[in-house]
Amino acid sequence: MDYKREFKIFAWMAAFFLAAWFMPVGTARFDNALLESFELLRWYAHEHVLLCLIPAFFIAGVIAVFVSQASVIKYFGANAVKWKSYLIASVSGTVLAVCSCTILPLFSSIHKRGAGLGPAIAFLYSGPAINILAIILTARILGVELGIARIIGAVVFSIVIGLLMAFFFRHEEREKAAAQLNIPDVDDGRPFWHTALHFFALVGVLVFANWGEPGGDAGLFSLIYEWKWHLTGFFGLVVAYTMIRVLGMKVPHVVLAAVPVAVLAFLLPGNPLIPFVVGTAGLVVLTAMYQGEPREWLLSTWDFTKQIMPLLGAGVLAAGLLLGTADGEGIIPGEWVAALVGGNSLGANAFASVFGAFMYFATLTEVPIVQGLLASGMGKGPALALLLAGPALSLPNMLVIRSVMGTKKTSVFIILVVIMATISGMIFGTM
Repeated sequence: MDYKREFKIFAWMAAFFLAAWFMPVGTARFDNALLESFELLRWYAHEHVLLCLIPAFFIAGVIAVFVSQASVIKYFGANAVKWKSYLIASVSGTVLAVCSCTILPLFSSIHKRGAGLGPAIAFLYSGPAINILAIILTARILGVELGIARIIGAVVFSIVIGLLMAFFFRHEEREKAAAQLNIPDVDDGRPFWHTALHFFALVGVLVFANWGEPGGDAGLFSLIYEWKWHLTGFFGLVVAYTMIRVLGMKVPHVVLAAVPVAVLAFLLPGNPLIPFVVGTAGLVVLTAMYQGEPREWLLSTWDFTKQIMPLLGAGVLAAGLLLGTADGEGIIPGEWVAALVGGNSLGANAFASVFGAFMYFATLTEVPIVQGLLASGMGKGPALALLLAGPALSLPNMLVIRSVMGTKKTSVFIILVVIMATISGMIFGTM
């Protein structure tokens, strides 16, 4: 008998029993926190699963199936030119307007394809942290100083944290580099622009379908928001074209899947989610119909979905229970948070970093939350610390990262983000 394994099972059972025994059901705060957790889960399902995660899963599937392992290793592998790989990874957020959860399928995909730990981590951090619209909103609402500090801090963070992770786990990286020397550069059989067009068409759907309202007259950003669904539809047409040209699907099949989407978009202009869902369903059916790469793409997308979705759901529930939502409190009282982030002390900056790391921020929601905390006495230093730690990390995000690269690396990554956010907040608060 494996006594160690049996003891672990007993420990989990005992912990579950004690949690059930002492669960404070009936108390106002716990009952409200429970409602907030389900409210956050419902909001997450409405706002993020269909428009954010599903396109991200399909993009991750493209990387896994259509982008050769040799190509990923060439630009992001352990033997790649460092300044190029870190530069590309650190500015990826300007292209991907995603949150800390939507970046996960893409990170998981390039990590599995052989990307070096440093560039992969830089990509993981920069994706949600350097959202150009969020930077603009930060500058407009919270002040130009915070906006500039946020973008400088995010770019520097992604590179420094990536380099530190590569250094701390350099022995594993050396082994990976040695193994990658034996991987031949295999031609995938199609022009590079075919794969690139297919990939960026899907990225266009992801970006514009989730383009947030800028708030006020923001010039180009307001114009894009006004035309976001037209732009999404355009990139959807490009996806249809690549399915014919790149994947070799028959024109009648693709047209048959596209016609209901176009009809619904015309009949229901005020409810674009319905044609979006129908278009996604059509994509699933089409890829399932064809053998070879189309079906491999679907199966790879499904593998990422199975791995990530359950962990995200559990993480969102836990985050809502502990920290609440933007409109309601969890178990941890909001006044505690406001009191602990006042001023620019080391404790205030550290708490803001930890609080931001564990709380879930959807794209752009961190700005009004920080605005409210500043009105409650939050210091400028802790505000920056929260803005640097919050969008890139969350409790759901941590659970998925752990499933991809293990407990040890995930713990080091979280600690580095918290420490660097704290230091940045301290420096900014004294300026």
